[in-house]
Amino acid sequence: MAVLDDLSGFEFEDLMEDVLRNLGYENVRQASKTADEGRDVLMEEVVDGTRRGVVVECKHTGTVGRPVVQKLHSAVATAEFADPKRGIVVTTGRFTDPAVEYAEQLRANDDPYPIELIDGTDLRQIADEVGLDLYNGRIEILCDETLRPSDPTASVDAPVVEQFRDVDGIDAGDLPRPESELTLRPVVTVTADVDAVFETSVGVVHRVDDRTRLTVHADRDRPRAAQEDVTELVVRNGHSTVEVDESEFAETFDSVEQLRFGQTQTEYKDWAVDRVRRAYTETVHYTGDNNVDYEKECEPKQSDVSVQSVAPVYLPEITQTTRLGEYDYDYEYYAAGPSRTTSVDEIHECVHCSTDGDDGAYTYCRNCGAIACRTHTETERYVGEPVCTGCAVVERFALRTKYFYDEENLEAFREEYADLPPHQKAAENEFLVGGAAAAALVGVVALLLFSGVV
Repeated sequence: MAVLDDLSGFEFEDLMEDVLRNLGYENVRQASKTADEGRDVLMEEVVDGTRRGVVVECKHTGTVGRPVVQKLHSAVATAEFADPKRGIVVTTGRFTDPAVEYAEQLRANDDPYPIELIDGTDLRQIADEVGLDLYNGRIEILCDETLRPSDPTASVDAPVVEQFRDVDGIDAGDLPRPESELTLRPVVTVTADVDAVFETSVGVVHRVDDRTRLTVHADRDRPRAAQEDVTELVVRNGHSTVEVDESEFAETFDSVEQLRFGQTQTEYKDWAVDRVRRAYTETVHYTGDNNVDYEKECEPKQSDVSVQSVAPVYLPEITQTTRLGEYDYDYEYYAAGPSRTTSVDEIHECVHCSTDGDDGAYTYCRNCGAIACRTHTETERYVGEPVCTGCAVVERFALRTKYFYDEENLEAFREEYADLPPHQKAAENEFLVGGAAAAALVGVVALLLFSGVV
């Protein structure tokens, strides 16, 4: 646990914003960093169906006396919220007896603006309860919830088997068991409201009123926005998480790794706010009172973006490796029970040209285990089965290249070929046969013309 005294005043306010949001308060946001008039954090709560505004004063000091509580009481009374509303004083230290007595007197008198007191001991306990570890002056995200790593109604191998079904030449039921790896990757979903109005001398020229969600990859690297399909997977399945249990997961997967969140909730929130502001920045054109056309870059201010929630969760990334002959095929995907989004699919990738094939069709070569596109798949001449160009033994017969599994099949065909009559040997080259037929036809026509028959 960190020593709260290591935090600066602003860092303590950042900490409290995260703690209060994790406690379930809504529309949690900080007031101005300067001249805050005793209002460090503003938020809302719903109690018995009634919405109530809450004003929070954060005091990063050893002792908080009665005057601080009295000042907050006055601030609550004049706060922007409609009644009912209340206040909270949070300190890293302790409250004096007069401060405690004043808060208790407000409650005893059923004052319309009661004040709750939270000291350093209470704060550590609350932070622990909501899964925030005060670690080296930072708020390390602790999370024990994950999207479902697998479909509880199907085999863990089912996604891989499904991918192999449209590969020609292989029976999915005969596939070997793939090696499976589970990595619990930390992600944070930030939900924010954008409410911005842009005015000029002619009035309002642009308005933004929208809610947006960003899902952030939250490992040790810099924050990275998740792709749209990953965000949809996380948001759509966020209500059906399960508890992280590595021992239970180890019974299903061959290996399990759980990564740590790389930054604090406040850092992810700030990153998301910056992204949202950029995303909603727009240049608008309008006509002034003098009938002159103008343009204005409308960028929402930081205060125009209200973060509603910062929700951490582990996103299961499954890597399943199937060994076929000489080749390993990785299939990687993010999972949420039966739902998934693919990130790597080597099953639908030709091993010879590293593309998705010339027409999206793939054929399995049982000789070497290759999955190849049509360009790199031929018919084995001796047994008539598919063979890839990478492992095939080749030789020309009747001016045509023939493909064989191995030297043994080639030698067997050589012996058969040697005993074939000339017309059957020629038939090994359909183009040659077709050309000869065409030439014969031309010759017959020429003869008939020459003889005057036609």
